Amino acid sequence: MDNRAEVRDFLVSRRAQVSPEQVGLPAGANRRVKGLRRSEVAILAGLSVEYYTRLERGAISGASGQVLESIARALCLDDAERAHLLNLANASSPAARRPRRRTSKSYVPHQSLQWALDAITAGPAFVRNGRMDLLAVNPLARAFYKDCYEMPGQSPNIARFTFLDERAYQFYPDWDAFAEVTVSILRTEAGRDPRNKDLHDLIGELGTRSEEFRRRWGAHNVRHHGTGFKTFNHPIVGEMTLAFEGLEMAAEPGLTLTIYTAEPGSPSAERMQLLASWAASEYGNAFQAAPDKTRTDG
Repeated sequence: MDNRAEVRDFLVSRRAQVSPEQVGLPAGANRRVKGLRRSEVAILAGLSVEYYTRLERGAISGASGQVLESIARALCLDDAERAHLLNLANASSPAARRPRRRTSKSYVPHQSLQWALDAITAGPAFVRNGRMDLLAVNPLARAFYKDCYEMPGQSPNIARFTFLDERAYQFYPDWDAFAEVTVSILRTEAGRDPRNKDLHDLIGELGTRSEEFRRRWGAHNVRHHGTGFKTFNHPIVGEMTLAFEGLEMAAEPGLTLTIYTAEPGSPSAERMQLLASWAASEYGNAFQAAPDKTRTDG
């Protein structure tokens, strides 16, 4: 696959974020570029300027792991950025294999997975793919993302909800932070699975319809998103601060199981219990009886 433009834009964007002082180089008075010069990156990585220039222009196919690690150190890449660089290099190889992917239309969870999700009763639990489709959920996750499921004519997708539904600005009190995370997840997935047509269709849709998405997409930021705390303003029960854990599914590469939970005894935990009661009255047994229809039709 020809992903030279992606490689170029990513390396240029990372180079611009590293100051000379940060890596022990003199700043100088007449710098014409933001961040490091190509020649400085080459020196820090132990490469010739000509070779690094070719790599930055996108000719990364065939670069050794040692060379890529040297560039990662020179550009002060974090773990997510380093993994993204390796993914870009792998994708540029003629022998690159396409990762398995799951879409909301083709994926049907194993019955055992749905049982496991339904057994989690203290908080929302759901499985998503790299383009942020909600593929399998427990009843609390269905209630938690009710607005996402109610987008007309669309399968539930967190990224689409974030950028194309006005209700997202209320659901996410710190919408800017959630928007940055969402774009970073999509950018990370695009590096991991660059041949994924469904992913690129979603990115194209968001880029066409949302200026906020286009601006953030151009920053080429990536991240690992595995644990932390988030605050939501749910339309039924109000504000909740929840811890989350994201777990990569060994049996389904490319899918992530995410679980949200509130601190025991906190106001957020009380509101989560209210949401569980609302979900039971709203969905009753219908959700349990036909999880696939609820999950895909929204």
